[in-house]
Formats: sequence, structure tokens, C-alpha cells
Amino acid sequence: MGDMANSSVDFYPKSQRRELNHAGGFGCTLSELRSLMELRGAEAIQKVQETYTDVNGLCRRLKTSPTEGLSDNATDLEKRRQIYGQNFIPPKKPKTFLQLVWEALQDVTLIILEIAAIISLGLSFYAPPGEQSEAKKQDGAVAMEMQPLKSAEGGEMEEREKKKASVPKKEKSVLQGKLTKLAVQIGKAGLVMSAITVIILVLYFVIQTFVIDGKTWAAECTPVYVQYFVKFFIIGVTVLVVAVPEGLPLAVTISLAYSVKKMMKDNNLVRHLDACETMGNATAICSDKTGTLTTNRMTVVQTYMGDTHYKETPDPSNLTPKTLDLLVHAIAINSAYTTKILPPEKEGGLPRQVGNKTECALLGFVVDLRRDYQLVRDQTPEEKLYKVYTFNSVRKSMSTVTCMPDGGYRLFSKGASEIVLKKCTNILNSNGELRSFRPRDRDEMVKKVIEPMACDGLRTICIAYRDFPAGKEPEWDNENEIVIDLTCIAVVGIEDPVRPEVPEAINKCQRAGITVRMVTGDNINTARAIAAKCGIIQPGEDFLCLEGKEFNRRIRNEKGEIEQERLDKIWPKLRVLARSSPTDKHTLVKGIIDSTIGDQRQVVAVTGDGTNDGPALKKADVGFAMGIAGTDVAKEASDIILTDDNFSSIVKAVMWGRNVYDSISKFLQFQLTVNVVAVIVAFTGACITQDSPLKAVQMLWVNLIMDTFASLALATEPPTEALLLRKPYGRNKPLISRTMMKNILGHAVYQLTIIFTLLFVGEVFFDIDSGRNAPLHSPSSEHYTIIFNTFVMMQLFNEINARKIHGERNVFDGIFGNPIFCTIVLGTFGIQIVIVQFGGKPFSCSPLNAEQWLWCLFVGVGELVWGQVIASIPTSQLKCLKEAGHGPGKDEITDEEMAEDEEEIDHAERELRRGQILWFRGLNRIQTQIRVVKAFRSSLYEGLEKPDTKTSIHNFMTTPEFLINDYIHNIPLIDDTDVEESEAPPRRRFRASPPQSPNKNNNAIDSGIYLSTDVSKTPTSSSSPVSPLHSMETSL
Repeated sequence: MGDMANSSVDFYPKSQRRELNHAGGFGCTLSELRSLMELRGAEAIQKVQETYTDVNGLCRRLKTSPTEGLSDNATDLEKRRQIYGQNFIPPKKPKTFLQLVWEALQDVTLIILEIAAIISLGLSFYAPPGEQSEAKKQDGAVAMEMQPLKSAEGGEMEEREKKKASVPKKEKSVLQGKLTKLAVQIGKAGLVMSAITVIILVLYFVIQTFVIDGKTWAAECTPVYVQYFVKFFIIGVTVLVVAVPEGLPLAVTISLAYSVKKMMKDNNLVRHLDACETMGNATAICSDKTGTLTTNRMTVVQTYMGDTHYKETPDPSNLTPKTLDLLVHAIAINSAYTTKILPPEKEGGLPRQVGNKTECALLGFVVDLRRDYQLVRDQTPEEKLYKVYTFNSVRKSMSTVTCMPDGGYRLFSKGASEIVLKKCTNILNSNGELRSFRPRDRDEMVKKVIEPMACDGLRTICIAYRDFPAGKEPEWDNENEIVIDLTCIAVVGIEDPVRPEVPEAINKCQRAGITVRMVTGDNINTARAIAAKCGIIQPGEDFLCLEGKEFNRRIRNEKGEIEQERLDKIWPKLRVLARSSPTDKHTLVKGIIDSTIGDQRQVVAVTGDGTNDGPALKKADVGFAMGIAGTDVAKEASDIILTDDNFSSIVKAVMWGRNVYDSISKFLQFQLTVNVVAVIVAFTGACITQDSPLKAVQMLWVNLIMDTFASLALATEPPTEALLLRKPYGRNKPLISRTMMKNILGHAVYQLTIIFTLLFVGEVFFDIDSGRNAPLHSPSSEHYTIIFNTFVMMQLFNEINARKIHGERNVFDGIFGNPIFCTIVLGTFGIQIVIVQFGGKPFSCSPLNAEQWLWCLFVGVGELVWGQVIASIPTSQLKCLKEAGHGPGKDEITDEEMAEDEEEIDHAERELRRGQILWFRGLNRIQTQIRVVKAFRSSLYEGLEKPDTKTSIHNFMTTPEFLINDYIHNIPLIDDTDVEESEAPPRRRFRASPPQSPNKNNNAIDSGIYLSTDVSKTPTSSSSPVSPLHSMETSL
């Protein structure tokens, strides 16, 4: 109903809603229901009692039933939609194209280019008196470059959270922050070089003309002098444009967008682009167990029945008929009738499990015993069930009462073995007869049966029954007096097999320097066994496996407050956190992120599937939601959705994240080499020859090669397993390593040597006319064309060198695995031939003969040879080399960047984490609805429940309490993660009443967040309704 209340605001104006409410004939208005849903706990109960007397009174006003729900009347349902709104999350309004354009133009690099473009465009329209401006128009295009918009792939179309009006802040990822800082530094250096170039050219011209030649400034010579000054200015702008790495934002966007597309094939649906590269720096992964590390296909593998411990499915002939019949009836009846075992979709496949996975395991056990559970259900249909005590996370059991032919009753019960066994006073022996079951017998069974099962990673469940004689009817509402004096039928051990690919995936993570931790609601013994099978814990290692209660005891002080110092003593060795609540998961994630005991801050990834996992998913650097088992709220809170719920897909995300980082580094290595050479050539050539050897249009082509084409070629390199053989770079790792700096400067030396040799003695070597000191507007020369062609050839072959950034020698390794790279290199070479041979005056080129082409190619291939020479020089010996491209320091984070969300980051935390606020993701980014966020905040220590679609009263089950329970069990229970997301009060059905159809309308509230008071803490309340609000939600 919370969703209904919210979504209706978007569809009906206030006046219309008011009229609809008054005309609808219902006793509750939309605003009343909305205010009611905002209340929690005792306040909500009091409000219902004061306003409506009880839940039934509210249901009468809404013309609905607390047991049957809404009718199937289409007219009535449409009327309710018009008054209360539709039950779905309203779609978020996407950003318009102009908004994307405006965001793209905010990039620092593009701002520099925009200024240069405006200046250059203005100069292109300048025409001195008596002169034609055509000759200058080609130079005027120096900075007119098209920059693609940042891609909106992977969920960036979604609106960012609302920032405070006084704090306009654009969120940046770690990589973007480093690139922005690097771009600004390079831009400043380019601006200085540009200014020096213009000043030197002007001074050289003035001194040469007016001092050495002794000329005077004549009025008739003014247009000529102005043309020279304009030419000098355009050369300066050319140096600036060449120096500015405008390809950086494009390379990041291409790399991230390409990775997002490819990650879809690896079952990673990326919702936020920056999550790609952040995952590459991950140092810790906190993973769920069920469905992520395991297959979530439960199977009964061990059984204790008739005084015998079976390590495999027993032969039905070895069981007494009475025991077998009781077991089949207990499993078939005392489970959700919506839980079924269906035939496999494909021949030879495994049977399909539909419904609760634990109950599917029990039904599969019945099938393995060659019995048909459906026949039992047909004999005892759901409407004939007399009483049902639904499962909840406190009593850890479920019970169902049926009527016997003699007028008596039989109760079937199943649940956590250590809980149900305490209620057993008898057990069936090998002959199917009752035998006394004393406390010491129970202790012996725990020691010899249950604990060995748990150590094998099995979840143990006890199945029992009790007969009530005909006569006086028991007081069914007193569950504690009903579910006692049970007779144990069997104890089964259920295994959730580890996914076969998970151990290898975890091994890869550990080799890659990533610590994997299991956070589960399972028993500590089961969790430890599964962790050992997965490889999370290894024999001989120093590790910790804790339960949630012990974890909280160790990290909290006498006042119950969490202390970071205590937490810092726990998390480095912690590998398994069992019997944990969503609060524990959030506490662990926050503690690891906030820790300062290491050299660098930990980068944490978290998996989650439930609504309660939302805070942990938002707190983590990268939140992974389960695409199959995950709730809508969990998916909204996540950065990446695992479409197959498989841990191995997380490892693939790590590979892609590291590949993004390396792809950007490869592009930087290539582009900065071009920048250094082009700026020095333009600066030196202009100062010595008063003209740049590379013309403006040629510079545009070179920029196109090193920006757009190089971005596509180097940013689309596929990831390899070698990426997982190194440790994470870390947040403070510079973009340009010392090895990369060695490559940049080494190749720049080679290229500058070739260019200057051709510039000053090239005409002698090729026996052609010199292009130096050519008059203004003189035709293009072969000399400068050879320089231009050689320069481009060296860039093409250096692009191959740039594929390796860690000093590898084989630069061709995997080159044919990237068809985009091969296509771009060959395509660029083909276009270069056309430009040189047929470009003519527009490109300032003169056609070259075959010999000249061969020499250009020979010099270009020399780049590959020179690359091997550079790789032979140990980087450790070059002490003078410095790294570049560090992230923003602590003092460089402005107050505006720190103001992420005042409601989530208090002053003390901001002071503690000034250098880390750039990456902080507050809980407020859950934008499904503002009320969802309020639900998280106001109920952090209350029960959080969300009903799924229910077609059976048996299917009302719960997730673990959001509270830290005082009663912690040591033996595997029914897995909390398998339990449905809500509870229903026990429902009594009398034989005299007509059959009631299952509630078919509860799916109307599937998308909502519902909270109920935790009244289950008192022993007498276990069978009473959880809260009046719960029944109201069911009826709505």
C-alpha cells in the first residue's frame, strides 16, 4: 500500500484525487493510508485501534477481507487503482539529450578546447584589408574537434540522487578524479608552452624585421604584419590543442561503455559505469552463501530414521510401512502447497524445484523414496487443513494440524533439529514403535548424528508429529502448549552443494590479492564446512570464524557502541561470519571501509539479495545484487546485478575492472608520447623556422588518430587471466607508473631524433627542396610531407607498443583477439595513404614516391625495435623517473565535494574521512521511493519484512530478524535465506465452515516495504498475529 500511495501522486492531481476519494465510497482516504504506513511499531498499533478499532474495522472500511483479500471483480479493481494508485514503482525520468550535452561540456579538458575553438573560429573570419581569407581558413580549423558525449550505458541514464540546492556537485569515480587532475596538469603545461611559443615567435619576428633588417612599420605593410601575428597566434593555439589530452574523457567513456556491453555476456548487468573500474581495485568481497557460493538446489543426503544413520537415501524396503507413511504425510502436508517438484525442462536434466528450496529438498526426498507426495495432498487439500503455525525466524519451525477419521487431530511439525528435538519426548524405533526420548538421548543424538552432519556442511531438520485424542478440543492459540510432547520421525541432513566453479574462482581472487569473506545466516559449523569446501579458509591459516552474537560482543564497548579499534582487531582475520543479520553485514562493511590500519583504504564489494541488504549494498564500494533471487529494493541499491547469482561472475567483474584501468593506462602511454613529441616539434620548429613542421590540419588528423581511433583501439582490449595474477592497484596508485614513464620518454627520444633529423637534413638525404623558412602561403613541400608521413607511421607502430604497459616484450600477444584494434590500425594506414597522395593543398601534402614511402615505413617499424631496446633497460636503474597521475590528496577535496549528504555523514565521520568522501555512497541513493529510504532509517533495529506473492497460507515465512537475537543456535537450522519474506498469523479453519479459496490478491503489494512490531519476544505471543498492520497489509 505504501507503493500505491506514492505512485498515485504521479498519476492524479490533488483535486482529482480528492474527488475520487470522496466519490469512491471507501472509508479511508489516500492521505490517511499514507500517514498510517509511515507509522512504526506501537504507534501504528495505537493508531489502528484509535481510528478503526482493529484491523477488521479497517478492512471493513476498505471493503476487503483479512483472509480472502480483494475480489476478482475487474470494475472494483479499476476503481481502486483510480483512487489509490497503481502498484508499481514509477519509472524514473531519464535525462534529456540536452542535459547530457551540458554534462559532457563540463569536462575540464573540453572547456579548454571550447575556448580554443571559439578563439580559432573568430580568427578564421578575420580578413585583413586587400587580402583574401581563403588561405587562412584551413588554419582556422585548428581546434574544431568533435567530442562524443559521455555514454549513458549501464544505468547512467538514471537520475543521480537529489543534491542539496546550495551544493552543486558532480560525482566522480576514482579513475575520473585521477584523470581530471592529470588533464589539468597537462593543460597548464600546454598553456605555458603555447604562451612561450607565441612570445618567442613575436619577438623573433620583431627583432628580425625591425632591428636587424632595420625596417619601419609602414601603414601599407600593416595587413602583412597582422597576418604574421595571426599566424603566430594560431601556431600557439595549435601547440595548446596538441598538448591538451582531450582524448582522456573519450577513452574512459569508450572503455567503460565497451566493458559494460561485454560484461553483460559475463552475467554482469552494470547499473553505474564507475562500478566497473572500482571493482578492478577491490581488495575484499563479502559474499552470501546460499545461491552465490552454492547452487541453491537443496538435496537430502543423510538421514537418521529408525535408530539408523543413513549416509545416502535409504531403500524404502528397509523402512517400516508406518514410519515411511508418517514421513511422507509429514513432508507432503506440512509444507507450502505451492512448493513442488516438476519434471525437467529438457530430457536428461534435473527436476525443477519450485518454491522454498528447503521444502523442495524434502519433497525430493519423498520422490527418491518412490512415493508420490501429490497423492497425499490430493487426499488432504489445503482447505481441509485445520490449523497452521507458519514458520518464523524465532521458533524456527512450522506445524500443521489435520483432522483424523476418529475425530482426533494429528499435528506435523518440522524445523531446526536442536529446537524440535527439545520438544520431543518419544522417537520411532526400527520397528516403527514409540520409544522414550530422554534428554540424555537427545544429547547423544546431537553428538553422534547432528554435529557430524553439521561438520559435513549439512543443514539438519527434524520431522515429528503428535496425536490429539477425540473429545475436548485443545486451545489451539496457545502454540507453546500444542507443539510439545512430539514424536520424532526422522532427522535429515540437507546439502546445498558448492557450485563446481566457485573454488577455482575464489582461488583466483586470493591470487589477485582479494580477500573473500562469507557472511551467512547459517550455523557456524555448516558455514565453516562450506567455507572450507570453497577454499575461503585453508588448513594452517590464521583465520577467524565468528557468529553474529560473538562478533557484536567483540566490537562493542560496555555501552553497546561499536568501536573502530575493536573492529580493526577482528576484520583482517575474519573469514566467516555466521548466524549474521543484515545489521551485522552493514557493520562489517562499514568497519572495513572506515579502517585506517592499512597503507590504503580497503575497497569492498558486497553481495546481497534481500530488502534488508540494502544498507550494506549502498555502503559498499560496489554492491552486487542477485538477479534471480534478489528483491527489487536490493537491485535498486546495487551497482551491478549478477544475472546468474554466481560468485564466478564477480571474478569476471574484477577482470573487466582491472582491464578498464589498464586500457586507460595503455591509451595514456600512447597519447602522452604523441603529446610530448608533437608539442616539442611544434614549439622548436616554430621558434627556429618560424613555422610548425606539422600544419594545423595535419595536427587535426594526428589528434584524430591519438584520440578517437586510439581510444577505440586500446580501450577495447579484451581482458586476460593474467590480470588476476597481480595485486590490486589501490586508490592511490598513479595512472602513469615509472615503467610507463620510461616508455613515454624513451619513445619520445626516438621520435624527436627522427623528426629533427628529417627537419634539418632531410632535404639532403632525399635530395629534395627544403621546406624550411618558406614564404607565407607557399605551396606544400615534399620535405614537410615526409616529416608528417614519418610522424604518423611512428605513431601507428607505437600504438602496437602501447598494448603493453608492464614491460612485456611480446607486444603482439593477443593482437588478433582484438579485431577492432587490427581494423583501426589498417584503416588508419589506408587513410594516411589517401591523405598524402591525394590530400594536396587542404592537407598541406605533396605526393611521395615509392622510395620515400618505404623509408617512412622503415622508420615506423623501427619503433618496434626501439621498444625492445627500452624494455631491456631495468626501470629500477632509472631513479630519476617519477610517477604521475595520483588521485586527489586529502587537502584537495573541497567542502562542496564533501557535502554528499548531511543526513548520512555526520561531522565527525566527515572529518575522519575527508580523503575518502569522494567515493562515499550514502544510503540515500536508493531512489525507488523516498519512503523506502525512510523505512530503512527508521527500522534499522526493527523487523523488516516484505511479503512476496502468496497463493498458500503455508508460504508465509520470514527472513532473519533485523535485530541481533539473543538466542544463537549452534546447529544448522532451516536456512533463513530460503525463508519467504513475511509472516502471517496462524489461521484457524473449522470443519463446519465452507472451503476458503487461497488469497490470490496479495501480489498487489509485492513491491512494498512493510514493517511489523516484534511481538514474538514473549513466549506466549508466538502464535498471535505479528501486528495488526500485518493483517491489514495482507488484506490490501
